[in-house]
Amino acid sequence: MSTFLFILALIAMLAVAGILFTGIFGMVRGGEFNAKWGNRLMRWRVMAQGIAIVLLIALAWAWQHGK
Repeated sequence: MSTFLFILALIAMLAVAGILFTGIFGMVRGGEFNAKWGNRLMRWRVMAQGIAIVLLIALAWAWQHGK
């Protein structure tokens, strides 16, 4: 179970990094892309971070309880 949670947490963290770098690239690029996608990417990043935190807490609980 902890291996599965570890893989899910890793995927979630990679998703956060991908969304973050896409948002930074959009801000640097500016223009229409940033106007259309800037706030949406920020919301997606916050949701992905929340999911990653919940998965990391579940992973820590599973490791502590030996599951």
